[in-house]
Amino acid sequence: MRHQAKERSAGRQAPRVAAELAPEPTRGPCPVQAVAEALTRPARRRGRELEAAIFEATLDQLTSGGFARLTMEGVAGAARTGKAALYRRWASKVELVIDALDSTLPRPTDTPDFGSAREELRHLVESFASVTRSRAGGAVTAVMAELDHEQAQLFKDFIAQRMIEPTKGVILDILRRGAERGDVRPDAATPLVADVVPAMLLYRVKVCGRQVGPEFVDQLVDEVLVPLIRM
Repeated sequence: MRHQAKERSAGRQAPRVAAELAPEPTRGPCPVQAVAEALTRPARRRGRELEAAIFEATLDQLTSGGFARLTMEGVAGAARTGKAALYRRWASKVELVIDALDSTLPRPTDTPDFGSAREELRHLVESFASVTRSRAGGAVTAVMAELDHEQAQLFKDFIAQRMIEPTKGVILDILRRGAERGDVRPDAATPLVADVVPAMLLYRVKVCGRQVGPEFVDQLVDEVLVPLIRM
């Protein structure tokens, strides 16, 4: 009898001992930690999608902290990619910034024939002014505000070739068309007259630090350009 009681007692203890010796179930990662890791993990993007994300991050870094504080590491982190992905495409942050601006700045286009040089000039000035009010325009202003001489020259060349010279070409076309119509004097279609628009706009934005709104656009056209070119 005593022997059977011992067997029954051992049988009751066996499941408990087995449970104590069994390994604990594997727990998954903490949900908060998993989300944080997912947000910081480099995104797997290639080609134009990755390039667009890098340019977006570059403009954000420029407008928020300026060129001096922009770093390749910071851009890579904001774009959620590796720093090596940037250096495979751009040897320096100067090259990266120039490509980012080139991809986002609108390109000057021919102004439609409105039958009036005044209306055509106003259309062009407003288009140029809208660029200065855009994020890309803010990035250009930030870049020009804090560069050493060597880098400044690179960016000046870029802005001249990418923005100013094409805009002047459109202005000269407007003035020549106006001269043929008879509402612009023939000798007004000169590079110096065409310089007035970008010079006034860049002066207001860069030197004065002021926005270019519709009121200023009207004043520039009616008080400066039209008297300058009229018959």
